[in-house]
Amino acid sequence: MMHKIGSCTLEMVSEWGNRAREGGGCAKVEANAEFQRLTADIISHTAFGSSYLQGKEAFQALRQLQLLSAAKIADVFIPGSQYVPTPSNMEIWKLDRTLKNSLMNIIQGKVAASKSSDVGYGDDLLGMMIEASETTKGAKMNMNEIMDECRTFYFAGHETTSNLLTWAIFLLTMHQEWQHKLRDEVLRECGMEIPDADSLSKLKLVNMVLLETLRLYSPAIEMMRMAPQDMKLGKLQIPKGTILSIPVLKIHRSKELWGDDANEFKPMRFVNGVSMAATHPNAFLPFGMGPRVCIGQNFAMMEAKSVLALLLQRFSFTLSPDYKHTPTNNLTLQPQYGLPVFVKPL
Repeated sequence: MMHKIGSCTLEMVSEWGNRAREGGGCAKVEANAEFQRLTADIISHTAFGSSYLQGKEAFQALRQLQLLSAAKIADVFIPGSQYVPTPSNMEIWKLDRTLKNSLMNIIQGKVAASKSSDVGYGDDLLGMMIEASETTKGAKMNMNEIMDECRTFYFAGHETTSNLLTWAIFLLTMHQEWQHKLRDEVLRECGMEIPDADSLSKLKLVNMVLLETLRLYSPAIEMMRMAPQDMKLGKLQIPKGTILSIPVLKIHRSKELWGDDANEFKPMRFVNGVSMAATHPNAFLPFGMGPRVCIGQNFAMMEAKSVLALLLQRFSFTLSPDYKHTPTNNLTLQPQYGLPVFVKPL
């Protein structure tokens, strides 16, 4: 898996290098779009392995579904309107069918291949998920549940990671001293090699910068949870079935929880770990908390560390004057007009 992340990233690195040579030693790239393409490539390879092209088609449909869903958030909701065959709803239904058919074909193909050979379901994420479902005692995951997990991994491996990398690069262009610190750490622990699990675990400063990025620019600005039973929260009586909105972004920037510098970029606040960074051990919620925590969080962090390390080995980054700081909630928190940066090979 580490090799696949590295090889996909090095393809982008090579392209940036060529553009920089053609541009006289420097290239302007739209980092947000570049990271979206890169992470889509990585998650398609790592999730589906040899079925990479089919997986990419499925994820493209899911991406379009997310964009359409985000556009509908601003609409006034009328009960039952989601069942009316409007052009928007019909496009959503069509994309949902495309997504389900693509995932179903990939899953059925893996199951059929495993019966006719000794290789099992493969070493990609989907194969491991199917195998775990088959070998786990008790209730097995059905096809719909496996497809739902594919959506979750897409969100963690593509949306979350591309946004995390985008905002991390933005913050490193704004705080050049931290860019130098991270590069020194990466070169000391990894040299010019693709990071492995051991070297990634030694990138303490890289990890702290990514955590601080997630705090300031959490991909999901709020979480929705349903009360499973009648319960009391402080002085509030919450009936069973009530939908609760947890304001992640507000919590992450609370001066009461994080101190007077809550709106500032201070990665060293995580030097003693996440639970000690704020006045409450559960104040850090980029991936949720408890039994409903995002199952893809470890993959997202590993992917982000690997990509960032490979980029810092080879490039320096400065912010383009064309950049407009307008973070926008498009299901995830993204720069509305992208992130134009100048990359210079080292």
